Amino acid sequence: MPKLVKLYIQQVAIGFALAVVFVGMLLWANVANLAHLVFNTSGGYLALFLLIFFNGIVFGGVQFAIAIMRMAGRDDDTSGGKPLRDLTRYATNPQPIAIPVHRDDRRG
Repeated sequence: MPKLVKLYIQQVAIGFALAVVFVGMLLWANVANLAHLVFNTSGGYLALFLLIFFNGIVFGGVQFAIAIMRMAGRDDDTSGGKPLRDLTRYATNPQPIAIPVHRDDRRG
């Protein structure tokens, strides 16, 4: 199996584990009376499954994106870009610019 696929499966599994913990905390804190709705209605377990599933998709995607972004190598070039030599000429000697203004007679 390619390394990237292994990484993806691993990070998605971590994301789903985080989703289970997150939904567990939602139910424990009874946010918006969610625990009562999940455990005392006929479709409550379906709602619990969907909460875990959709949060798992989101958390797994974020976890994988973070893992991919952390793989970027460090740039050795620390020059900071090209210097703007002409910027000092404009900053020390400002010139006024005429802006034509046309009066609209209809407004009074």
